[in-house]
Amino acid sequence: MLFRLGIFLSLLSLFLIRSESAVSSIDLGSEWLKVAVVNLKPGQSPITIAINEMSKRKSPALVAFQSETRLLGEEAAGIVARYPDKVFSNLRDMIGKPYQDVKRSADSMYLPFDVVEDSRGAAKIRVSSDVSYSVEELLGMILKYASNLAEFHSKVTVKDAVISVPPYFGQAERKGLLKAAEMAGINVISLINEHSGAALQYGIDKDFSNESRHVILYDMGSSSTYAALVFYSAYNSKEFGKTVSVNQFQVKDVRWDSELGGQNMELRLVEYFADEFNKQVGNGVDVRKHPKAMAKLKKQVKRTKEILSANTAAPISVESLYDDRDFRSTITREKFEELCADLWDKSLVPVKEVLKHSGLKADDIYAVELIGGATRVPKLQATLQEYFGRKDLDKHLDADEAIVLGSALHAANLSDGIKLNRKLGMVDGSSYGFVVELDGADLSKDEATRLLLVPRMKKLPSKIFKSINHGKDFEVSLAYDREDLLPPRITSPVFAHYAVSGLTDTAEKYSSRNLSAPIKTNLHFSLSRSGILSLDQADAVIQITEWIEVPKKNLTVENTTSASPNASVDNGANSTSEESNSNSESDGGVSNGSNSTVEEPSTTDLGTERKLKKRTFKIPLKIVEKTTGPGMPLSKESLAEAKRRLEALDKKDAERRRTAELKNNLEEYIYATKEKLETSEDFEKVSSNDERQSVIKKLDEVQEWLYTDGEDASASEFQDRLNSLKATADPIFFRFKELTARPEAVEVARQYLSDLKQTIRGWETEKPWLPKDRIDELSTSMDKLKTWLDEKEAEQKKTSGYSTPVFTSEEVYEKVFNLQDKAASIKRIPKPKPKVEKPVKNETETKSENTTSSEKDTSENDKPAGDSDSSTNEKVKGGSEPHDEL
Repeated sequence: MLFRLGIFLSLLSLFLIRSESAVSSIDLGSEWLKVAVVNLKPGQSPITIAINEMSKRKSPALVAFQSETRLLGEEAAGIVARYPDKVFSNLRDMIGKPYQDVKRSADSMYLPFDVVEDSRGAAKIRVSSDVSYSVEELLGMILKYASNLAEFHSKVTVKDAVISVPPYFGQAERKGLLKAAEMAGINVISLINEHSGAALQYGIDKDFSNESRHVILYDMGSSSTYAALVFYSAYNSKEFGKTVSVNQFQVKDVRWDSELGGQNMELRLVEYFADEFNKQVGNGVDVRKHPKAMAKLKKQVKRTKEILSANTAAPISVESLYDDRDFRSTITREKFEELCADLWDKSLVPVKEVLKHSGLKADDIYAVELIGGATRVPKLQATLQEYFGRKDLDKHLDADEAIVLGSALHAANLSDGIKLNRKLGMVDGSSYGFVVELDGADLSKDEATRLLLVPRMKKLPSKIFKSINHGKDFEVSLAYDREDLLPPRITSPVFAHYAVSGLTDTAEKYSSRNLSAPIKTNLHFSLSRSGILSLDQADAVIQITEWIEVPKKNLTVENTTSASPNASVDNGANSTSEESNSNSESDGGVSNGSNSTVEEPSTTDLGTERKLKKRTFKIPLKIVEKTTGPGMPLSKESLAEAKRRLEALDKKDAERRRTAELKNNLEEYIYATKEKLETSEDFEKVSSNDERQSVIKKLDEVQEWLYTDGEDASASEFQDRLNSLKATADPIFFRFKELTARPEAVEVARQYLSDLKQTIRGWETEKPWLPKDRIDELSTSMDKLKTWLDEKEAEQKKTSGYSTPVFTSEEVYEKVFNLQDKAASIKRIPKPKPKVEKPVKNETETKSENTTSSEKDTSENDKPAGDSDSSTNEKVKGGSEPHDEL
């Protein structure tokens, strides 16, 4: 069924007008991913959600490996209960994290992954005895899956994307996600904080020209919670000479709890039901020690939690949970809320912190907009309502799709190929503050070597410049400015380390020169739109002041008496190149003087003079990144190898899908053909019983092979078997098709001949200029077609229905089309234009013209050639002789 749906969508796409460009956005969560596409197709919304192979608007963010086969999304979700150790989830939250932390987190959620440590101290997932993948590689597979959904949806190549990230993502996580996207072949225009994507979606269709407002976006997802304070306003701008109001928003603050989400509530239920099952079974059985049983229980708990959001009680039922024992129970909403009692207070912490640091009160907040799947829990909503003193919270946005739709707007704004009419200015800030720490010879650890580089909530993107007086090689460390506000499960504030070299050699080279100032080093940093801080450039700045001997200028007597004695000092800042230019100009003046017709004043050789020269040199310094730990960037070799492995998996998956598709085609053909030949009496008119039985026998043979030796056959084998069956059965189906198609074609042809005769008769009066020989030729072709039809029909009546048809519907239509082309070519012949005869001149006018011709020739010879041409053109256009104007 899915294959037929895919074929239908493919055929439908042929009738759509494709846009030249498309971009996508990917909302990558802990459990789910959503994809939106911006594609300017006529007649549809420019931003749409890409559905997956199961026609769902969100897909599981899962990768699985089973029997050397990789499964993604829905396919991976289908085997979680049977092979929980082969399906890898929560990968987003593992990127950039230390191995020990990932291992501890996986164990706490009963994820039976085989987690190992790589050379960086980060986590790798072992999928078989000899194959392991980094978290970046596994995330790259998920992102590639998302990109494929976007391309299937838009029917164009989509390489550019915006990916949303939670606000608490630090530098290692953001860099790792970009590397994962690079492995997947995705060009990430930008990362965007989730709250900024939601803020875009919230404000895009509103008008803030009359009222600015503070809005809190509250998001509780699967694994985390945050509250973002967003200020919406408007400003006036000039567009095409008119003053227009432009909406904008600024993220004032964002606070979070990275370990509080819907999964915490589900784990409370899992523990509760695990204890209940253990009590039912007894004998010291602990279901927690059995991964398959826990996978089944977790799957059903998720459904129970969803039911509790709309009902006061919910059942749970798990078939063969453990040791062929079924588990059935119920739980009330009241009990569920009791199990999660401490979580409700924790859920308010991000909101309280936002209000505390902003100086606002709950009454100052215009709206509290809920996003994220876990915000559907009634107790959470009641807790927020009570805190804000409101009867209702705001739910204008789609809790699941607000982020991905807003991120798509951001992608459209950043893309060169797509422009949307809707505008909303966006000012987002860095979730963390950053400092730069310097270390090296003659650098003591004090305030001068630890500089605040980026204050918290500094605008994205930004360029930062720092300058220090130092003359030796040193090292630069980038760190979070507060150790009490670090990314989740990160213990060291330092996230990047660079070695700056070349400064010592530069200082030694210029130390013998007269330095007019201490050697200075300029450091250029950038905070990207994705929130990533980096050291991009370092320069040594050398300033030298020197006295140098230069020739005095050749001056005239008048100039010499007026020369200032301080001129050489005033010009000391001029560069050597400038002096060379002035000297060359002076020399040129002397050499040219001998050739001048004006007598030059006498000059005198005045020797040399000393000039004070100030020169500044900028020497580029070498920067080498020396970051270590889980945030260490992958080497070029490792990145290339990862890309190669992922490309090989993509090719293998494509071949697997092609094999499955051809196998389905063969199976469908066998069943459909057998059903037609065995049940339809119409086939008896075009085939003998022996012929049909022969085909059915071959169908049975291939069907038997399909379910035995053909189970593991290749795509080419399935195609060969299908081609062999079609070669046997197609003649019957062709004769069956022609049984009705041929008479219909003949009827069309005869009707066309009749209509064409009427048309030709009309030409005699409506288009008398059409050539008679062409019309006669057309009539002859019509007669030939009529004769051919009569002969072929008569011959066909004498032929058995089991035999190859004497003529086919295709042949008839081809002859009709040829006749149509001939008729159309005659019909297009244009009506000839009437000939215009010149008036006959009488003898008197002729003599008069001859008399004045010599005078005209004389006057015309005096005119420029262009005037003569113009006069001629006017005469031709006018169609008559020119006249003198009165």
